[in-house]
Amino acid sequence: MVPFEAAPAQLSELRRAVRSQLGSWGASAVTGEAELVATELGANVIKHVGRDAAASLVLELREGRVRLEVHDRSRAVPALLAATCADSDECGRGLHLIASMAHDWGAVRTATGKFVWCELSLKPAECEGRIGRAAAVLSAYRQPNSASSLDPAALDETVTDVITDLLHWLAVQGGDPDGALGRAQMHYEAEAA
Repeated sequence: MVPFEAAPAQLSELRRAVRSQLGSWGASAVTGEAELVATELGANVIKHVGRDAAASLVLELREGRVRLEVHDRSRAVPALLAATCADSDECGRGLHLIASMAHDWGAVRTATGKFVWCELSLKPAECEGRIGRAAAVLSAYRQPNSASSLDPAALDETVTDVITDLLHWLAVQGGDPDGALGRAQMHYEAEAA
């Protein structure tokens, strides 16, 4: 548990504590996401509970996930707003960001206030989802054989066909195939590292 006072200067201390703990657990793969979650939750305490309010950060490693909790003394539970925020508006974008990164999240009232929690998967679900979606797309491109029965050259050719068709589709929609391909390569390299 890391106690802190809700102040902007304390947010860097929260990030440092997260980085240190995840490093000691060997869970550095989610350090960036966990630091961002801790920052957003700490900033929410400052904004909604009050500057210098007493709070604490709790980190736990459980079954392939990292759980972050921020406890404070307010009983007001946050909720995602259904309306879309304008670019200059600060109407809950932090919670939307947390919800998009998290495997799961929520808020719980306690006898002394509440805590907001978030769980990040050590094996990102997004990556698992991408692999599953790719397998489904590939199955539409090949004969009834399974992907595992394709030789590496045939599988490589099938993947190339999928990528080529997607780039053609994007161009017809008015998108930028070169930019999308470059971004996809950067994302792949970052996630593979």
